[in-house]
Amino acid sequence: MKIIILGAGQVGATLAENLASEANDICVVDVDRLRLRALQDRLDIQTIHGNGSYPDILRAAGGVDADMLIAVTNSDEINMVACQIAAALFRTPTKIARVRSPAYDTTADLKTNPLFGGKSAFSIDQIIRPEQLVTEAIFRLIQQPGALQVMDFAGGLAQLVAVKAYPDGALVGRELKDLRQDLPKVDTRVAAVFRKDRPIIPRGDTVIEAEDEVFFIAARKDIRAVVAELQKLEKPYRRVLIAGGGNIGARLATAIEHQYRVKLIERSPQRCKELSEMLDKTVVLQGDASNQDMLVEEGIEDVDVFCAVTNSDEANIMSSMLAKRLGARKVMTLITNAAYVDLVQGGLVDIAISPEQATIGSLLQLVRRGSIHAAHSLRRGAAEAIEAVAHGDSRSSRVVGRKIGQVDLPSGATIGAIVRGEEVIIAHDHIVIEHEDHVILFLTDKRKISDVERLFSVAPTFL
Repeated sequence: MKIIILGAGQVGATLAENLASEANDICVVDVDRLRLRALQDRLDIQTIHGNGSYPDILRAAGGVDADMLIAVTNSDEINMVACQIAAALFRTPTKIARVRSPAYDTTADLKTNPLFGGKSAFSIDQIIRPEQLVTEAIFRLIQQPGALQVMDFAGGLAQLVAVKAYPDGALVGRELKDLRQDLPKVDTRVAAVFRKDRPIIPRGDTVIEAEDEVFFIAARKDIRAVVAELQKLEKPYRRVLIAGGGNIGARLATAIEHQYRVKLIERSPQRCKELSEMLDKTVVLQGDASNQDMLVEEGIEDVDVFCAVTNSDEANIMSSMLAKRLGARKVMTLITNAAYVDLVQGGLVDIAISPEQATIGSLLQLVRRGSIHAAHSLRRGAAEAIEAVAHGDSRSSRVVGRKIGQVDLPSGATIGAIVRGEEVIIAHDHIVIEHEDHVILFLTDKRKISDVERLFSVAPTFL
């Protein structure tokens, strides 16, 4: 596809890197020449210097025959106007905009929002809301204690979960095939194992070692049973302390306050007043989350989850390290600088949450061709999990009517599960794929994405 990306920041640059490796024709537009030069030095892409909402800049970027416009600049307004210009002047088929400010959320549903979609003011086909995506990612982690990453498929019926194996795990030091012996009533599949940052395609005789990062897929109801095989099972979380009352902190508190005991610390007295009026059950505290006396006073040693979600990486890291040292059971830290993520995770910070990766996963889902229903970026882009919908019959499809063991998967790809209606079916070689099945795949070689897309495409004769 011919794709124009507006914005060469972390999200735009990462997206360009992902898509350029898949033989797409990419042009990146930004007002920062240094960022553009750095991208051109690394990638085989075109760059245009200028404001992406200007018609002449969009034309120079190839707007006349572009298949897709992805606007991810730091300005909501530029992103929205650029989509409007692309629709009015170039009839660009697909227009995606990142919109951060909750002020534009006149309704949660894009289709009924008068500002977006169809013949509305801005003609935006898809909106990416980073703060909402991050909130959902944190919520899933709180719901699944012990997990490093949790991804929903088929509306949450199935989940792909990343867990670190610890010496006290029942399966550690044993072969994967023993998992069925330990859990005879639970069906699950290990999709991949990362050992010292290197992927291992799992087989029945693969021995799990301590410190392995294990990705497994199962029905949501069976997740905790599988986690217990890899580490000592943590008790469900009850008390959550949120540091930062911005958009993410407020969204998170709203999402969890009726299921957990929530406290929120915010520096600004004015923002505290707004939050206290906005939230129902959350205890809002005015102060500094990196103040040791305040954390002790609020019972940090009894907190199950400390979430640092201010707009400062440094403040998040420091308050998280302090909270962990003072006794917080689990620490989750929002980090926007990708270079910091690997440095801090696994030390005093249990889980580093990257808004960039949450956003990239959602964008990849929209960009994928064919019958790709969802896509998640894993291990900060090292691998990808895909949900593809099978269409057609044995004559028009390369997968429908075939057993999983007969599907010609590209190297590095494995099928983890199938969701058929409300039923989650863990992948085994004898399972036959049917029309409308949601097939969940794990791909360690992202260069093979186009092969997966072609695999699930339907012959033109199929109606």
